[in-house]
Amino acid sequence: MIYNEKIAFETAAHLLQINAIKLEPKNPFTWASGWKSPIYCDNRLALSFPEVRTYLTNAIAQQVTVIYGTDVTIAGVATGAIGIGALVAQKLNLSFVYVRPEPKKHGRQNQIEGVVQDGQAVVVIEDLISTGMSSLNAVTAIKAAGIEVLGMIALFSYGFEIAESNFKDAAVELYTLSDYNHLIKHATATETIKKEQKETLVNWRKSPSTWKP
Repeated sequence: MIYNEKIAFETAAHLLQINAIKLEPKNPFTWASGWKSPIYCDNRLALSFPEVRTYLTNAIAQQVTVIYGTDVTIAGVATGAIGIGALVAQKLNLSFVYVRPEPKKHGRQNQIEGVVQDGQAVVVIEDLISTGMSSLNAVTAIKAAGIEVLGMIALFSYGFEIAESNFKDAAVELYTLSDYNHLIKHATATETIKKEQKETLVNWRKSPSTWKP
């Protein structure tokens, strides 16, 4: 769910500008899943650009405050959202933890690193939503520790139907700064992509697992 339309377009512009999001309709990428894709997203690059990371930090912090208030703990999903999550927590002067994909094999075998005070709820920060499964895995870990999860705010979502279904089934509220639809609208309006390239990008999103260039 997009909370602010202006922020959605500005976020898309920033991520394209620094090549955190790359659009290559003619030379598609291959994801780890084996899917062919005309888009590749690595939002961690934003941490290398002070102006962009400040914008994203402020945008998420604002939404955390308006939607959930400031009596919360910020949880970043490892590894992509540790950096931006910590920046948001610092901006709001809040506690911060991060959640591993699975418990450590040694030591205290933690999956949640950091301390959530008794009675305090968590807002989860994520960098990218594809199917949503890894993000929801973090939510499951937090809930298993007896901690309430208020919702999740992510930088960007591909807007796959499977993700919407997964979040609905898990009863987890999801907001994103930007998403695929706003990205394509921005790229079209600024002539970053041509008409035929837009058609390729739109068709890919309809069936990404079976799409072929």
